Amino acid sequence: MTEAGNYPTIKIARGHDRRQKAGSPWLFSNELKLDDAARALPAGSLVRLMAPTGKMVGVAHFNPHSLIAARLLSRNKDARIDEAFLERRIARALALRDRLYERPFYRLVHAEGDGLPGLVVDRYGDLVVVQLNTAGMAALEAEVTAALQRVLQPAAILARNDTPGRAMEGLEDEVRVLAGRVPERVTVEENGLVFVTEPAAAQKTGWYYDQSMNRAFAARLARDARVLDLYACGGGFALTCLAGGAKTALAIDRSAAMLALAEASAAGQGVAERFSTRTAEVFPAIAALVAEKARFDLVIADPPAFVRAKKDLAVGLRGYRKLAREAAGMVAEAGFLVIACCSHNVSAEAFQAEVTAGIRAAGRGARHIYQAGAAPDHPVHPALPETAYLKCLAFALD
Repeated sequence: MTEAGNYPTIKIARGHDRRQKAGSPWLFSNELKLDDAARALPAGSLVRLMAPTGKMVGVAHFNPHSLIAARLLSRNKDARIDEAFLERRIARALALRDRLYERPFYRLVHAEGDGLPGLVVDRYGDLVVVQLNTAGMAALEAEVTAALQRVLQPAAILARNDTPGRAMEGLEDEVRVLAGRVPERVTVEENGLVFVTEPAAAQKTGWYYDQSMNRAFAARLARDARVLDLYACGGGFALTCLAGGAKTALAIDRSAAMLALAEASAAGQGVAERFSTRTAEVFPAIAALVAEKARFDLVIADPPAFVRAKKDLAVGLRGYRKLAREAAGMVAEAGFLVIACCSHNVSAEAFQAEVTAGIRAAGRGARHIYQAGAAPDHPVHPALPETAYLKCLAFALD
């Protein structure tokens, strides 16, 4: 491992250090002075960053081929990024989760939110699932694995390196066991319930921990309700609502495999007779329910990102408005709508504006009763709005 003092130096271009001064851990390629030597560095290199004044501002991962060219790891210019560094950061993240959660089911490392850009770690009891989403973290795979083993002593570590962002870093997709033996199915504990998932095959790392707090809130609206869960995935919202006293829950998702996991969870929770699923795209499914004259006391819509890049913003915003309109139309009188957005390119203000417009377009009155982001195991970097990606809103409809 190269000593910190021997890391190559990358200079921030004069007049382009405003974001860095404000605390952002990202530097874009147009904010750096990229000479031939810098462009020749391997993707994922460790570098020291120098401000236009000549002051060293920290150590970062550098990728000359990525729009986000530098990701700050430490503001200590002499920091050595090695297994010991990773172990300290992971132990710090664990100490926070130990205060927040009684059981080992949560996001343990949330990339920049935990000071480890490019690294996501989700914990499923004694199984750990990691995502190495940048060239820098991919280069530290062995050190990350060793640090996790020292801090957690897990039975197994699985790499779910199949995220869209890896392509922008020049990395290929892969799913690979890094340590131990990974079972095909594992259980997830959340809000006092046990769910079934498949860590190597299910979406993301196997579960969306970010919505745990919002699922608990939705369940408070679900007593004696008929619930419709759109984009249900593994059934987290629907089944939490059944535990909260819902009469019935219908889960709709285009993935038959994910709905099969939801059905397995329902059987394990003893609520299978009140739970049903439909494998379908959401908008055609809503049209079919309208034709059936179906209505629900609580409708939940937790779609995938409609805006994956800034160029998609206008189309994506129209998509959220349409979803709100169609979902609100399925809500019975004096019922509730819960709707979420995981597009980091969509601001909370823009999302709320589109949802409100969609509810109006459905001819419904509304009272806004809840607004939240991700659960606290997804800490937000205060100078990086992208880490506050999740928005969840709830409305009481007239």
